[in-house]
Amino acid sequence: MRALIFPLILGVAGLAILISLGFWQLQRLDWKAAILADIDSRIKAQPVTIPADPDPEADKYLPVTVQGQFVGKALHVLGSTAAQGAGYRVIQGFNTGERVVLVDRGFVDILDKDAALPSGPMQINGNLHWPQETDSYTPTPDIGKNIWFARDVSSMAAALDTSPIMVIVRDTSDPSPILTNVPVTSAAIPNDHMNYAITWFSLAFVWFGMTLFLMWRIGRPS
Repeated sequence: MRALIFPLILGVAGLAILISLGFWQLQRLDWKAAILADIDSRIKAQPVTIPADPDPEADKYLPVTVQGQFVGKALHVLGSTAAQGAGYRVIQGFNTGERVVLVDRGFVDILDKDAALPSGPMQINGNLHWPQETDSYTPTPDIGKNIWFARDVSSMAAALDTSPIMVIVRDTSDPSPILTNVPVTSAAIPNDHMNYAITWFSLAFVWFGMTLFLMWRIGRPS
């Protein structure tokens, strides 16, 4: 019987740790769901004018309405969608009369990269956003071919001489048939804590089985 004490302690300790990690992930699931619900409420709130000095954290996802017209060239961010495959997000400066801001106009097919888009006066409804899409592995933009590999607000603002403010289009008063709006949604924010919880509980089940098997091996007659 003494030989069973150590594997029993090891089994109980491991089981307790794995089960506690599973319940911790369930708590994280509720925490993340509350965050996503808050983001959804912010995204769908009544649109306002862009604040004089928007804050990338406090004003993230803020619904806004702007009036003006597009100016200068457009930047193209390589990407893809499930419906259209490969293509580009179109980022362009938009003059509101008070300042020029960046506008993510939506997604175009890869063959429509250089197609003409509406440029006259219009109204845009959308959300402020400062996407965090760059890291040490993000390729440098190919300026010659006008191909970017991530939405980098500060770099794009410098390239187009605009304020470092980006509006993601939800709808416009002058839509283009070749542009597909890609509005801000909480769906793009992962919430995988249920999968993590299932993984920990599964490991706890396996650990329990292995503990029983080990104790059986030790305790069986030689």
